[in-house]
Amino acid sequence: MSNLSKACFSLLLCFFVFQVSAQSPVVKTAEGYIRGVIENGIPVFKGIPYAQPPVGSLRYMPPMGHEHWTDTLNAAAFGSPAVQPGGTKASGTENCLYLNLYTPAVDQGRRPVVVWVHGGSMTNGSGSGMNGHAFADKDDIVTITINYRLGALGFLYLGDMDPHYAQSGNLGLLDVVAVLKWIRENITAFGGDPDKVTLMGESAGAKLISAVMVSPASKGLFQQAILESGAVQCIRDTTTARNERTRLLNQLGLGPNDARKLLDLPADTLIRAQGRICEGIGGNSQFGPVYDGITITDDAYRYTSTGVLSHINVLIGTNENEGAAFIGPNADYLHANTSIFEPLFQHGAPSAYAYYKLQLKTDSPYAAAIKTLTQYMYQMHTYRFARALAAAHSPVWMYRYEYQGHQRYGARHGNELHYIWDAEKIKISSADDAEKQLAANMHAAWVSFIKSGSPQISTLPEWPQYDSHKPQVLFFDTTETVKTLQAIYDDKSFPSAVFVIH
Repeated sequence: MSNLSKACFSLLLCFFVFQVSAQSPVVKTAEGYIRGVIENGIPVFKGIPYAQPPVGSLRYMPPMGHEHWTDTLNAAAFGSPAVQPGGTKASGTENCLYLNLYTPAVDQGRRPVVVWVHGGSMTNGSGSGMNGHAFADKDDIVTITINYRLGALGFLYLGDMDPHYAQSGNLGLLDVVAVLKWIRENITAFGGDPDKVTLMGESAGAKLISAVMVSPASKGLFQQAILESGAVQCIRDTTTARNERTRLLNQLGLGPNDARKLLDLPADTLIRAQGRICEGIGGNSQFGPVYDGITITDDAYRYTSTGVLSHINVLIGTNENEGAAFIGPNADYLHANTSIFEPLFQHGAPSAYAYYKLQLKTDSPYAAAIKTLTQYMYQMHTYRFARALAAAHSPVWMYRYEYQGHQRYGARHGNELHYIWDAEKIKISSADDAEKQLAANMHAAWVSFIKSGSPQISTLPEWPQYDSHKPQVLFFDTTETVKTLQAIYDDKSFPSAVFVIH
């Protein structure tokens, strides 16, 4: 081969390698090399295992670091979601501990990182449910979405059965901590900053993040949190957790001394039994983190009051009509105490029912039920947590989503997500200027918080921090308005946990 031919061949080979690498970005992680894809012009890595598969002897055990792999791992497709109800049988697999990463560039950019923790009553959902391009493509933010263990495989307490499983009631929480440790070790290789990490979640995702916040296991692993419609009301005591386990055992036809059989039962069997005890509105509260004395060592409010979270910036809020997402106008309100409140609140049902009866003096039964569910499921607990954080010197910003759109009670649970995640789509597709502006402002506020630690909007002179002595809240509607709340409802008779069975 002539020198000219060799030179041409070398150039062709380099061009080929460049083309392949441009379409298939490769990054070295602590466990080995992974190959992603180019989507929307940016590198995307899907289905990255952040821990060993929690199967076999690792079922009901805290996440273990993943073993090293030799070959380059293909990260072009989402990993399996966690086992969850899926009609007549369970969907997903126990091998579910995967994350998905969207980065503006694989370089040394040290960009802010946001980690999306999905909702779904801690029994449903997956990281693939949200599109990370929403923050990565144009906002220069490394965006990560994650799976974590759910329901009877993520939050079933077995600590009293065997100390070996002392943390089994908090596996979903520990999965999030494992993600944060993976980020700390690997994110610089993806153009992210390990010292600028924001946890973001809605509903069960926000609740789980709040539990992560009050667990010493997460200390130093993240700097900011966005809590949409959720706080520490998800954490239950061990008595409640044991009673939840008894319900599951009963559904399986097992006795209280048969808990060890849960270690070996097929996942499909477990999840179908879980589905039966989670039927109806009460399923929203059945599973969640546990005060096990190891993962969560102290009462959430007492832990917060020590100031250990004072270095964490928090954006927190609720929607005006959260409860409208769970009930319809034709529900039976004549027996509201038993048909709605007991499945959700168990021992707290009488307090919720008393509030409901009080609202009936001025509202229809439907409106009164919406107000009751909104307060006792979400708002009251969000304000309690915000007050505790602010009192302990955490920088806190509070919002209230009020936009009704074209629906009665339109500011329902979860409705704000559309405006935060789909702002680019709304800008193109909506004919409503107010809706376009709402989406632009909400998305911009979240981006501002993730990047700077302060959620500011160009249309406002300032969004002030929350102070329990002067509780200022930003209301998102057709226009954005900061209001000082004159009264904040707090039922002192209602426990810190939504769900209590004693």
